[in-house]
Amino acid sequence: MHDAVRQHGGLLQPVTAGMVSGLVGYTSAFVVVLAGLEGVGATPAQASSGLLAVSVTMGLASIVLALSTRRPITSAWSTPGAALLATTGAVAGGWPAAVGAFLVTGVLVVLTGLLPQLGSLIARIPTSIAQAMLAGILFQLCLGPVTGLADNAAAVAPIVVVWVAGVRFAPRFAAPLAFVAAAVVIAVDLGRAGRGVDPAALAPQLELTTPAFTVAGLVGIALPLYLVTMAGQNVPGVAVMKGLGYDVPWRRAMLVTGAGTLLGAPAGGHAINLSALSAALAAGPEAGPDRSRRWIASVTCGVVVVGLGIASAAFGTLVFLAPVGVLAAVAGLALLGTLASSLQAALADPRQHVPAVATFATAASGVAIVGVSAAFWALVAGLVVRLVLTSGSRRVPPAGTPATSVPRRATARP
Repeated sequence: MHDAVRQHGGLLQPVTAGMVSGLVGYTSAFVVVLAGLEGVGATPAQASSGLLAVSVTMGLASIVLALSTRRPITSAWSTPGAALLATTGAVAGGWPAAVGAFLVTGVLVVLTGLLPQLGSLIARIPTSIAQAMLAGILFQLCLGPVTGLADNAAAVAPIVVVWVAGVRFAPRFAAPLAFVAAAVVIAVDLGRAGRGVDPAALAPQLELTTPAFTVAGLVGIALPLYLVTMAGQNVPGVAVMKGLGYDVPWRRAMLVTGAGTLLGAPAGGHAINLSALSAALAAGPEAGPDRSRRWIASVTCGVVVVGLGIASAAFGTLVFLAPVGVLAAVAGLALLGTLASSLQAALADPRQHVPAVATFATAASGVAIVGVSAAFWALVAGLVVRLVLTSGSRRVPPAGTPATSVPRRATARP
């Protein structure tokens, strides 16, 4: 009897933690995913299909990784990647070219698992530049609440107020609460306008797209998407798990998430990767004192996400019926915390300020050159500036300091 009670109690905490992990992770960022897919040319139906595909593949990846390793490893969609897509805009070839880029991204992730040299090459990108690129990508989206208040204060202000209250009293649930507030705003708007929702639009459906491969798609979407997914999700995900006392089998994780990306791409899924937020929830103390059973939380998280993915059409329909400014506001609020973390990491070392700021400014500009997105040029700009400033010296000067004033004997942190 006591053993049964103990076993039940031992299951309750990881299952509950997994449910919270799935709900928080999904509701915090699915709006960003929809905005990103729409940004590169998807119709509402194609974007909903992409959300379904990426939800199911990341849920299944969490289940596979947790069951095969007996560790609380969770997968997530690439939120930084979705933010990149939202600011990139349509490329030559349109939506089929974007789908082709998603496939190439999946191939690159699989190759990262098969070729250690490729993973090492990604690891050599300075953290300050990688995080500055991510911050620049996020910056435009994080302006959404501000522009939304200016364009449609009546609809956006309640969402911002709820979010601020959430940050104050329940930080983990701030973004989901903002989405709930947005859902109420949308429902009120539909009621006032006398508009209804076609029940057929709420049924989940996949819309497959024949991929096209263009230079603009490969250089403007696939390469930046791969880089921000690796630098903004996979590497931090491994670090979070390491901090919680778990080693992530890198090769297996890259093969599973890369295969998931390939599987979801034809239906519009952009990319899946290791999770940082869900990892902290599923692998931390919230999942119970018995570390050997926390993998149950990751399995539960995967099941919850798959279930939510089946409702993706309903989520998509709700979002695309939103009044002006609401979608952008919810997406921006969901990304403010990530922007803050990225800026902090980018500017942590004063000696890296100039390359980091150059990277950030280029990415935040959103300017595409010869059809290639700003994210790619931001990486180029940051690396070039860093190379120039360190040429003949082992130290990058702090922002505002002439390079000639840095002693040559000074050494820099790697």
